Amino acid sequence: MYESHYGLTTKPFSIVPNPEILFLSKNHANALTYLEYGISEKTGFILLTGEIGAGKTTLIRHILNKIESKIKSAVIFNTNFSSDQLLRRILDEFEIHADAEQKEDQLARLYQFLIDQFKNGRHVLLIVDEAQNLPDDALEDIRMLSNLQTDNHILLQVMLVGQPELKARLSRPAFRQLAQRIAVNYHISALDRDQTHNYIAYRIEAAGGGPGLFSRAAIDAVYRHSGGIPRSINLLCDTALVYGYADNLKRVNGQIIEKVLDDDICMAVGKRKTVSETVKRVVGKNEAGPTIMERIYWLETSMAELKREHQDLMQTVKNDLVTKYQHLLRMEQRRYDQLMERYTQLLRIKGLADAAPGAGDHNGECLSVEGE
Repeated sequence: MYESHYGLTTKPFSIVPNPEILFLSKNHANALTYLEYGISEKTGFILLTGEIGAGKTTLIRHILNKIESKIKSAVIFNTNFSSDQLLRRILDEFEIHADAEQKEDQLARLYQFLIDQFKNGRHVLLIVDEAQNLPDDALEDIRMLSNLQTDNHILLQVMLVGQPELKARLSRPAFRQLAQRIAVNYHISALDRDQTHNYIAYRIEAAGGGPGLFSRAAIDAVYRHSGGIPRSINLLCDTALVYGYADNLKRVNGQIIEKVLDDDICMAVGKRKTVSETVKRVVGKNEAGPTIMERIYWLETSMAELKREHQDLMQTVKNDLVTKYQHLLRMEQRRYDQLMERYTQLLRIKGLADAAPGAGDHNGECLSVEGE
């Protein structure tokens, strides 16, 4: 509708996950590295969590596109079913024909399928999206799937994907055995202000647009009200482009974003007030100062914002530490490889010297090998 008006080839902010235009923020790049490592090393369970709209599904589809020729995979997107339906859903997703109604018979059919795949050298991956909706007994059944293995090989690798409450559930004592089987665990946090700017620029460029379509004030407003969640960013930006088109504007400014929010068009994105704005509002209502209830409201709002900022900061620190240690590990591995290569060269030189004619007759002299 508005593409030609802005000189775009397609809509840049579709909310439908599109792995072809995946924006790899630092957190998303780290998550991708972790997931690829877990799959390539055939670890046990993989856990990926993130807020609604953080980009989990897009990341999964991106990975599946890369590995579909090497791995037999299946994805369960809808988890609103009982535990009795879990195995049947898994068999259906792997296209395993089975008339069995009993759980034991279904498990036997799945095991035979995994054995056949193993004989053919195929790795099997099951991805369960929206796993936070699974009932407790279904999660326990998923843990039991880890028993489907040979003496030395895991036959079925499972990736659990869900919202933060999934991680909280797995920390409960009842799921300790499942938690102990999770070899790779990563949480995708929201984008920060600079990443939000880069994300918007990336999506516009991918749609054939140029820089400057959104003003800095508009981007700041998008970040402030979306909380850095990609899906919320897409909703705000797409609606803002429609508003700009209706007003015959070639550039989206901060006022457009505020108008979108004031009109309450994006139901999933509410207008966020800062703590200072809240204070001004409650004090303005009562010249003598805020009432007890208003003070409580202000404190609760402040604590909620501080808690969110603390969580984002902790995740950022964790991701930075992981990146640092990964770099140190690569450096140590490179140093170890160099030392082993030098050691092998010294052994080869010594072997040649020992095998040379008269090598055993040195009149008591020791053979020395000069190093670097």
